[in-house]
Parts: sequence; C-alpha cells; structure tokens
Amino acid sequence: MPIPTNSRAEPLIHRLHFAFTVTFHYLFPQLTMGLAPLIVVFKTMALRTGNDAFNQSARFWAKIFGINFIMGVVTGIPMEFQFGTNWSHFARVTGGVIGQPLVMEGVFSFFLESAFLGLFLYGEQRLSPKAHWWSAFMVFAGSWLSGFFIIVTDAWMQHPVAYQRFGDGSFQVSSFWGLLLNPWALLQYAHNMSGAVITGAFVMSAVGAYYLLEGIFVEQGRNFLRVGVIAGVIFCIIQIFPTGDLHGRYMARHQPVTTAAMEGLFRSEAGAPIVLIGQPDEEHQKIDNPLVVNKVLSFLIYGTTTAEVKGLNQYAKRDWPTNIPLLYYSYHIMAGLGTMFVAVMVIAAFLLWRKKLFASRWMLWILLLCLPFPYIANTAGWMTAEIGRQPWLVYGLMRTTEGYSKYVHAGNGLFTLLGFMGLYALLAILFLFLVHREISHGPGDAPADVRSGQPVTAA
Repeated sequence: MPIPTNSRAEPLIHRLHFAFTVTFHYLFPQLTMGLAPLIVVFKTMALRTGNDAFNQSARFWAKIFGINFIMGVVTGIPMEFQFGTNWSHFARVTGGVIGQPLVMEGVFSFFLESAFLGLFLYGEQRLSPKAHWWSAFMVFAGSWLSGFFIIVTDAWMQHPVAYQRFGDGSFQVSSFWGLLLNPWALLQYAHNMSGAVITGAFVMSAVGAYYLLEGIFVEQGRNFLRVGVIAGVIFCIIQIFPTGDLHGRYMARHQPVTTAAMEGLFRSEAGAPIVLIGQPDEEHQKIDNPLVVNKVLSFLIYGTTTAEVKGLNQYAKRDWPTNIPLLYYSYHIMAGLGTMFVAVMVIAAFLLWRKKLFASRWMLWILLLCLPFPYIANTAGWMTAEIGRQPWLVYGLMRTTEGYSKYVHAGNGLFTLLGFMGLYALLAILFLFLVHREISHGPGDAPADVRSGQPVTAA
C-alpha cells in the first residue's frame, strides 16, 4: 500500500497537537514534584517539634498535591497514545530505547507515588507519626523518580547514547546503565527538578502571603512563607549555578547550532557578547535593537573572554532550528524570569532573616503576584529544549519530518486538537475550582484559625 504524499501541514499539526497536550500536562507534575520535598519538610518539623500546625500544613499541601496528581494522570494518559496515533514511525523505530524508561516510570515510580499518596492522605490516623513521615518521603521519592525516567527519555532524544541500530532502521539499547546515566539526562534532570521546586516554593509562598494579607490562618501562613522562601532562595540560585551553567556548557559542546540560535548569534565571533534584549531578524541575520554585554557569552561557555563561539553561519541552513525567533524569545523569557526569581527570593529571605517579612505587605504582594511566573518560566524552558532540538526528533539521527504518522492527515489531527482544547478547558475550570475551594477552606480545623480581622505583625 503506497504511503500518501506528505504535506507540510501534517507534521506541523502533529507537533502542535503534542505540544499542546504536553504543555498543559506539565502544569501539574511540576507542582507535585516541587511540593513533595516541602511536604516532607513539614512532616519532619512536626516530628521534631510536636507542633500540630506543621501537620496541618502538610495535610493542606497534600490535598493540593493530590488534586494536581489526579490532573496530571488524566492529562498524561493521552500523551502515551499519541506516540502511536501521531508519531507511529518514531515509536516503531525508537521503541526499543524509549520504551524502557517509559515503562519503568509507569511500573515503578507511578505506582510507588500513588500507593504511598493514598497512605499519606488517608492513613494518618492508622499509622504512627514516623510511619506517616515515611509515607510522605516515599511520595517524594516516587514523584522524583517519575521525573527522572521521563527526563531520561527526552535526554536520549536530545543526546542519543548507548544504542545500536539494526538493519531495519530500528534502535535498541546497547547499555541499560549507559542510557540511565546519560550525562545530558543527569544535567537536565538537576535543572528541571530545581525548576519544579521553584514552582512549589513560589506557590507555597503566594498562598502564605495571601493568608497573611487577609489575616486568616496566620500561623500556617507564616510556616508557608518560611519554608517557601528558604527553599525558593536555595533552588533559585541552584537553577542558575551550577545546574543551568553546566547544562548550557554541555549543550554548547553537543548542540552548538542550538546554542547559536538561542543566543541570536548569526555569525561566529571571538569574544562573543551576550544579548540581553533584542529582536532576531532571521531574514537579514541580525539582532534588531540589541542590548549586549561584550564578551560574556564566550566567558560563560568556555571560561575565557577571547574564545570563539560558532554562529549559525557555520552550519547548513537545513540544520538550523526551524523557528529561531520563538526559540530565542523562549530562552530569554526563561533566563529573564530566572534572574527575577533570584532577586525576589533573596529580598524575601533577607526580610525573613530580619524578622520583617510577615509585616512587609509590599513584599507579600510581590510574592502573591509572582504566582504564575514559575509556570511561565518552566514552560519557556521546555519550549527552549524542544524547539532547540528541531529539525531533529532524535538529534542527528531522525528528523521530525520522518517520525510522524503518515496516514493521519492534517484535518484529522486538527479536529482532535480542537477537541482536546475544549476538554482541557473544562479540566482547567474544574482544577481552579477545586484548588480555590481548598485554599478557601484553609489548613486549620479550629475556629481560632478563621479570619481574625487583626493586622499581621512580625513574629
């Protein structure tokens, strides 16, 4: 049976279809992975101090965790099917490699996380305090192990290692440990998980700031701010150095064309500058209205201000990322917001240290209004990684135009994409309703925890 003639619309629709579902899906796991270690912190503090306010805080965030976990499962299942419906050739050829970490994610980490989440949510009255702490820790271990196996899968597409190719064109694993210990995966995992904790820290800080601004659940609100700000300042710094720095250097060695496109470097240059602000003009191969810092890009990549950084002119245009402006803006949004996060959390940590944070309403408002920005930064970061890999589906081995399902036409793909958009809009409304209800109910059970009507002062 002959394969239908490809149209340029078909791979685009398949890419948009998967991009939409995976972007919407990742709104939920990033918070569960970010909250998991912070819930363990609350349970640890409850064990050490005997203060039930920490247990109340852990129970409250476990409910938010559970809502996100369920939404993540519901939106993650269609992605598994899309490997067969939208990317069947890719799945057939690379299934011998990517199938192993994906199966391990489902069999080991998902069931570990879900089983102990049930114990944590419903077993507190039946378990000893230490056993309940262990259930929280195992939820944390399961969620982070899940993230690791997914990152291993994506990292192999970015930097394929430990494989052999058979005569029929399929890929198989040649070293299981080589696949799991892919250097790209380790760097990407550290960078991704620090980003998840940043999301968790900002969400926790925002809810704590909201409670203090409203004068309700004051003790728990202060606990949220303490844990959120301390975790936030630590992981915001880790996100830039060492994880971001090391990942960027590794990318520059193995995907230099991606690095050049991210930075808008159209021509090779010794002592290359870094562009802080500007608009890439791909047609004329320049940056319009640039604000640059001279020689910094060479220093960041090679550790010297005189090193030459290869520009896009060194590579065939067919190997350039397929959407350089979107890649450039995604990267700069991610980097810009990451820098802003450090500034916000350092100021908040300083005020916390000086015991002025809880009474600084201006800072509480900043923390509250920062709530959506970690989601934007994480989304921009993943867009940078995936758009930067283009035009390759498996870098250097399989082009994106070779991997999509040839028999699923653009019209069918567009129809199902619109259907997913409508369904996910309803899920988003349900999610916001459930989270709003939990925040309104609050973490306390006693009548003293309701609105006090008194201004919050420093503790």
